[in-house]
Amino acid sequence: MTPFGREIRRLRAERAISQKDMAKAIGLSPAYLSALEHGHRGQPSWELLQRIIGFFNIIWDDAEELQRLAALSHPRVTIDTAGLSAEATALANRLSGCIGKLSDEDIRRLQETLDGAQKKKSPKTAS
Repeated sequence: MTPFGREIRRLRAERAISQKDMAKAIGLSPAYLSALEHGHRGQPSWELLQRIIGFFNIIWDDAEELQRLAALSHPRVTIDTAGLSAEATALANRLSGCIGKLSDEDIRRLQETLDGAQKKKSPKTAS
């Protein structure tokens, strides 16, 4: 399941909407909507994302969050390490080989480490 699929499923459950009813309302087959929720389909197109946002009648921050989740939800990621260090290539390959064996807690800690590293690299704002 992808972050986007998990959120779609949560929104449907919160509103007691079946996959079949939602799929019909936004012009998809129930099978396609199921595949999207389970991460068997790639990121939704901008048009489909807008239909989903409209279907749930979500606005502003919630709509931006759904767009952010869609951007993070491609189920088949390719990492191009051409031009990067040998360490970067080794990390990408190692993560590819072991990500399926990591616990949610391990993944959360790795994400926190990456977030911290990105903050160190971000330009500091002047006070």
